[in-house]
Amino acid sequence: MSQVDRTRERLIETYRRRAAHYDVVSRLYLTPGYPQGSQRRRAVEELRLRPGDTVVEVACGTGLNFPLLEDAVGPRGRIVGVDLTDAMLDRARRRVRSHGWRNVALVQADAVDFRFPEGVDAILSTYALTQVPECGAVIAHGAAALAEGGRWGVLDLKAPDRTPAWLTRLGVAAVGRSAALDEWIGRRPWEAIRAAMGEELVDVSWSELCFGSAFLAAGTRGGGERFGARR
Repeated sequence: MSQVDRTRERLIETYRRRAAHYDVVSRLYLTPGYPQGSQRRRAVEELRLRPGDTVVEVACGTGLNFPLLEDAVGPRGRIVGVDLTDAMLDRARRRVRSHGWRNVALVQADAVDFRFPEGVDAILSTYALTQVPECGAVIAHGAAALAEGGRWGVLDLKAPDRTPAWLTRLGVAAVGRSAALDEWIGRRPWEAIRAAMGEELVDVSWSELCFGSAFLAAGTRGGGERFGARR
C-alpha cells in the first residue's frame, strides 16, 4: 500500500470515530485564541458569493459551513458537499434535513478524484485540504472547473515558520490533526497549496492567522466580467 493510500485509510478511520462528536469538539475552538467561527465566516466572505451561485465545498465534513453558504447563495443557489468519509456525510445529511435545505447535494469521494462540475462559481475547503497528499492537484482540478471570475478559498492549519518542530507537533496535536504529524510537517502542504493557487489563479491573497498556525488563501480564475463585477 502506498503512502497516499495509507493516509487515505487513516483519514477515513479517524473521521469515522470523530463524526459523532465532531461538531461539539469544533465548538471548543471558538475561543479568543483560536476563533474558528469567525475564520470560517471570513473564508466564506472571500468567495464573494451571490444569490443563485453554485459552490462546492471540498471535505465538507458534517456541514458546519453550510449555514454560512446557504445565507450567501440563498434558496436559488446550490451547494455541493464532498467528503471522503461516510460517517461525516451521514451527519451532514442530518443537518441538511433538519434545516429543510433542498439545494444541497452530498457526494462521497476522494478530493483528488472528484470531478468538479464545470462552471461552478466558487470552491471552499476549511481545515481539511492540507491532509490530502495531492492537495496541489485538488487546487488545479478545481481551478479548471471554475467559471471565469470564480473564487477558490482555503482555510487551514500550518506550522508556524519560526516555531521549533517539537512545539509545532504539540500544538497541532492539541487541535486534533489526524494525519501523521511528522509526515504532515515534513510535507508542508500549505506551501503546495500556495504554489498551486499562484499557478492556477489570479488575485491570490494569503493571510496567516493565529500567530502563523493557520492561513486563509483565496484566488480567482482569470478572465471574464464576473470578477470585475465583484470588485
